Amino acid sequence: MPRSVNSVASRARRKKVMKQAKGYFGRRKNVWTVAKNAVEKAMQYAYRDRRVKKRNFRALWITRINAGARLHGMSYSQFMGKVKANNIELNRKVLADLAMNHPEAFKAIVNKVK
Repeated sequence: MPRSVNSVASRARRKKVMKQAKGYFGRRKNVWTVAKNAVEKAMQYAYRDRRVKKRNFRALWITRINAGARLHGMSYSQFMGKVKANNIELNRKVLADLAMNHPEAFKAIVNKVK
């Protein structure tokens, strides 16, 4: 009696991985073992970098707030300390957007906390 191997499921599984490897360079796109490893590694990077993206954006917001605050004679830490002390409930994302795109609104906040 021949063994049952369920080639339908096996092929579907391989097709799913090969579809994910579409666009990769060289053998990574069309050789099963290489593509499987490449997709597995790509998934690890994607998982990790979804968290790293949050850190990168926070760093960007802090840089923008710092630049805006220094235009008005304050450092980032002084500015954020006074924002917290004055109970201004704006997060870094909003403050960075104001500093970059609405400098007059950001100036009003700086004048309020000074």
